[in-house]
Amino acid sequence: MTHDASLRDHLLQLLHGGHAHVRFDDVVNGFPLDRIGIRPPPAPHSAWELLEHIRIAQNDILRFSKEADYVSPDWPEGYWPAAPAPGDAEAWTRSVAAFRSDRAEFEGLISDPARDLFQPFSWGDGQTLLREALLIADHNAYHLGQLMLLKRLVGAA
Repeated sequence: MTHDASLRDHLLQLLHGGHAHVRFDDVVNGFPLDRIGIRPPPAPHSAWELLEHIRIAQNDILRFSKEADYVSPDWPEGYWPAAPAPGDAEAWTRSVAAFRSDRAEFEGLISDPARDLFQPFSWGDGQTLLREALLIADHNAYHLGQLMLLKRLVGAA
């Protein structure tokens, strides 16, 4: 295996979690839908808010990595849902599916040997596909840890 292929494989493993990081599916599967809008003390966010935040941020990074003319949401309001609970129970399922879909699309970018992991995008200010992959992995790991703690605080884990 070449160094490039090995790095790509490591990045894919990092994006999926495991090893020292909690896996997305292990956190969201079995989360009681009647508790996703609760902010248990002293947590500043609900499970819904965290799920939507990581979904929105991951989508933002994906779009930025693909599209020179992409415009990110306003910070911070564009990266968080407006309310601690969704409007309906199906919103959680839709958000989980969108997260998985965007992650798979980003993994496609990482897996494509025609994409240079180290080449700065012609837009932005020096970002590379490698940097964006590490950013997604780091950001998701941080917030998935919070989400797992919330799962425990609401008595679901």
